[in-house]
Amino acid sequence: MNKRIQILPSSTGTALTGWMVQSDFDGTISLLDVTDTLLNRFGKPGWQELEDAWERGDIGSRECMKGQVALLDMSEAELQTHLDTIEIDGHFIRFVQEAKALAIKVQVVSDGIDYAIRHVLERNGLGDLEVIANHLVQTGERSWRLDSPWASNHCARASGNCKCERLAEQQAVHGRVLYIGDSTSDFCVSGKADFVLAKYKLIAHCESNSIAHARFEHFGQATQLLEQVVLGMEQVA
Repeated sequence: MNKRIQILPSSTGTALTGWMVQSDFDGTISLLDVTDTLLNRFGKPGWQELEDAWERGDIGSRECMKGQVALLDMSEAELQTHLDTIEIDGHFIRFVQEAKALAIKVQVVSDGIDYAIRHVLERNGLGDLEVIANHLVQTGERSWRLDSPWASNHCARASGNCKCERLAEQQAVHGRVLYIGDSTSDFCVSGKADFVLAKYKLIAHCESNSIAHARFEHFGQATQLLEQVVLGMEQVA
């Protein structure tokens, strides 16, 4: 039987030690998947076939992303101009401020592109957030390569960034991790997190796998849930 999660408010107003936050970026912090927008605008033929092969399970996300990035035909100036159009959840800035007030670290963990994530965050005054993602390398005036320094041979999803390993690293340091995500790249890691804030596809995954979670639609709701989760979480059958 699925568990309901009751989150009780705290009366202390200060953070308990032993929690940190990891958040996905594309579709969670940003309103759109940034890589998809780049491929739709600058991708040469062949990127959709790679996407289809990934969706069928023929290749992992690392192989898919590496191949797709190699098909991007854009200058750095065009890339930056495009990234300036990417919007984030308008409540995310307040969420980060609230986390800092509670002395809770926020880390962005993504299987997307570090350059894009950092550009968008910096434009919104969030350049100090730690970002762990695939590394974009410019190899020519209009050509690019994607490196995956955070990949793992043990990753069940064959991802460029193994989110499960990143979670384990932070659990070893902080004790507990509140994970925030939205889609299939967050399925595996959500089952290992101490608590999950879920939106879109991740809600159904958490419900069907009895993963302790709360649903949210935007970071305004996540901000309200943050203190309650880390200070007053209680499971009831």
